[in-house]
Amino acid sequence: MWNDFKKFISRGNVLDLAVGVILGSAIGKIVSSLVNDIIMPIIGIVLGKIDLTSLKYVITPASGENPELAINYGVFIQNIIDFLIISFAIFMMIRMIDKFKKKEGKKAQISQPSEEIILLREIRDSLKEKDASK
Repeated sequence: MWNDFKKFISRGNVLDLAVGVILGSAIGKIVSSLVNDIIMPIIGIVLGKIDLTSLKYVITPASGENPELAINYGVFIQNIIDFLIISFAIFMMIRMIDKFKKKEGKKAQISQPSEEIILLREIRDSLKEKDASK
């Protein structure tokens, strides 16, 4: 069982997934800070100096020991903006990786001659050997 687990962990896909999760978490924190600390205050200023996270619909106000019951739609809007920015950042990263892979694929195609050229070179070399042996 331990050997099977080691094989599973050492697969490239599992390691790639682990790296992706770690990087995604770090990018998520950066984007959340970008949204919370930079974008949302700018949107709040544009909308008339409103803090979007404080926007809510109060269903029942707080009374005595009973807490307020409210729908916090401002936080929801902020989370949607957060999601859109993270999605766009991931899209751009994947797009950049795809372009890099296409360039690498073209280089590999150019650097390796076709099968016909290889065969023609072998024929040429064998003819040269015959001429040299005469």
